[in-house]
Amino acid sequence: MELIEAIKSRRSIRKFKPDPVQDSYINELLESGRMAPSGTNLQPTRYIVIKSVEARNKLKECTPLSFVSQAPVVIAACIDNNVISTLGTRLKELREASAFVGTPLNEDSEDYNKRRSSMDQATLKAYLSLNAAIAIDHITLRAVDLGLGSCWVMMFDKEKVKDVLNLDERYDVIALIPVGYPDQTPEQRPRLKMDEILLKQL
Repeated sequence: MELIEAIKSRRSIRKFKPDPVQDSYINELLESGRMAPSGTNLQPTRYIVIKSVEARNKLKECTPLSFVSQAPVVIAACIDNNVISTLGTRLKELREASAFVGTPLNEDSEDYNKRRSSMDQATLKAYLSLNAAIAIDHITLRAVDLGLGSCWVMMFDKEKVKDVLNLDERYDVIALIPVGYPDQTPEQRPRLKMDEILLKQL
């Protein structure tokens, strides 16, 4: 499928067939997330794949959206709050890969390193969450390409989900992504016209 077709075809799917999703497809989704870009290549997104009926049933207590636990697979997209400690390593890797050629960072990245390392906790979580969002979008588009449906869900009790998934404070769950074969074909949602979103061209 062409990328533009996947973009145009993607819908939030809230009704799934009971058919299981093969492991190879789940791996394809995770690989798509793994290949997503991230700021300073920090790659903060981590995943938990929830397939068992028992585990999915536990999610019922974490969200009012029943379709989440009814999907044959749920991917919990998380951020690792400790990745900021790898910033120096990531910057070194990027310099060695010539990623900074032609930019001031090619000569000296100390100032950049200090700015990123000194972010307060709220700013850091927002930064890491934004990077996770890129990975999640890659996953949802690859799902369309594989004939799967998904839905980006953020309506859940984060602490309850962390408890169900047995996650420590190092991680935060950013989204739950129910995945399966669609049992509905929703129409395209209304979109603003181009002249409503393009503020100006300079």
